[in-house]
Amino acid sequence: MARKHLERGRRAYERRAWKEAHELLSVADRETVLRAVDMERLATASFLIGQVKEFERALERAHRAYADAGDRPGAVRCAFWIGLRLFLRGETGPATGWFARAQRLLEGESREIAEAGYLLLPVAEQHLRAGEWERARAVAREATGVGTRLGDRDLIAAAQHVEGRTLLEMGRVEAGFALLDEAMVAVTAGELSPMMTGLVYCSVIGCCQRLHALGRAREWTTALSRWCQEQRQMRIFTSTCLVHRAEILQLQGAWKDALAEARQACEQYADWIDDAPSGEAFYQQGEILRLQGELDDAEHAYRSASRAGVEPHPGLALLWLARGRPRAAAAAIRRALDETTDPLARARLLPARVEILLAGRDHDEARVACAELEEIATRFHTDALRATAAQARGALDLAVGNPREALVRLRLAWKAWQALEIPHAAARTREALGLACRALGDRAGWRMELEAARASYESLGAAPDIARVDALLAHRTDAGTHGLSAREVQVLRLVAAGKSNKEVADALSLSVKTVERHVGNILTKLDVPSRVAATAWAYENEVVRRAG
Repeated sequence: MARKHLERGRRAYERRAWKEAHELLSVADRETVLRAVDMERLATASFLIGQVKEFERALERAHRAYADAGDRPGAVRCAFWIGLRLFLRGETGPATGWFARAQRLLEGESREIAEAGYLLLPVAEQHLRAGEWERARAVAREATGVGTRLGDRDLIAAAQHVEGRTLLEMGRVEAGFALLDEAMVAVTAGELSPMMTGLVYCSVIGCCQRLHALGRAREWTTALSRWCQEQRQMRIFTSTCLVHRAEILQLQGAWKDALAEARQACEQYADWIDDAPSGEAFYQQGEILRLQGELDDAEHAYRSASRAGVEPHPGLALLWLARGRPRAAAAAIRRALDETTDPLARARLLPARVEILLAGRDHDEARVACAELEEIATRFHTDALRATAAQARGALDLAVGNPREALVRLRLAWKAWQALEIPHAAARTREALGLACRALGDRAGWRMELEAARASYESLGAAPDIARVDALLAHRTDAGTHGLSAREVQVLRLVAAGKSNKEVADALSLSVKTVERHVGNILTKLDVPSRVAATAWAYENEVVRRAG
């Protein structure tokens, strides 16, 4: 009977029926002593169905079985995978112990074996994490050489992937993606083992998203989805794929489908015996719910992400801003940036920092954040990063009363978002374009841009954005509707005539401080960012009549 279960388990393994393989090999393991190679198969099947602790136990047993049989390469291979799993989980001490054990076993091996190349990978990773890029690259190339000489495709792809990531961090984006794409050729051709295939897939997609290379992220996520669909009993990479798909669908504007994917990912993680729920899946739910205006549910999702160890900002900070808690939002995003040194991770937070600062009229700090975002975009020069930086700078220009400069930057950002097929970012930019038109006195352009933005928001289901644009479009053209007092109308007319605060004060027999208060009230009531914008509004609404 044990033999029958073992043979059926092996056949299930070969056809990648991972759950069936796990069940049959587990039964065989209870009935007889499995050989090391079958124990290794059981470990792999356990990992792929999400039983991570069982994977580690089975791999430790396979390691001992290989070592007892004098099979050093097998023992080293198992030690490497145990150490890698621990390393990726952040358990550096135990991981180092397993890598050291594997290295000691190699000392007794006279011939070159592929496992020696695998042990170079965590060394390259350590150099990469320390910012020692040339060292990381040299070690990765050495591993590629071992894989090439021995014809080990897993090792070649893994080493190319590490070198590619290193080049990306160095700012050599084109060369880095060329290596990642080369590694992905082996992945999509089915040349790699299941575990290496999944790891490289997820890492490369993560790199694409990290650098805002949205087109590549979309392409590789589609390929990962196909691979996962071919192995319906696989769970660990399938759930990760759902999170990636949710992110891509959200960017593409398919929010309903994105939310369904994120929720399915959470459900799949939730009933795993050995692994925690995915914080990224919860965060993605929060993003979509926030954009839809479901703020209570969104906050719950962000907090679930935080409990799972994922930074809930910038999403949660933007939610607090939407709830009318600008101080909490500003403090949260500042704290998140204070503890983040990686430039690409900061690029994820900085746009929200700019938006929150502008809401609080802190233009000086917003200017600093914009400058840093532009510097990062210049270093890594992907289209989405450049568009993000241009949009942020355009919003700042608009807030400080430079609508002409804002118009140029915002138009560039809008064209980029359109080309990237990111509809919500495009709509937000178009709304800002409308405000720039209004500040320049182009009433027709203002209405046209806002109506176009509103149509996009409506197709997305972006309720808060629709409400904001509706409020802008509903403004009446007489001063009384905006609540301006008679004194404020007098002040506005003088401001529109180009008078300084002191000149206004002298003309109306007021103190300069009183005039400053009136000007602040005017900007707030008209919902405009500057004196220039208030002047444009005054002419547009005939509070001041144009000469001639």
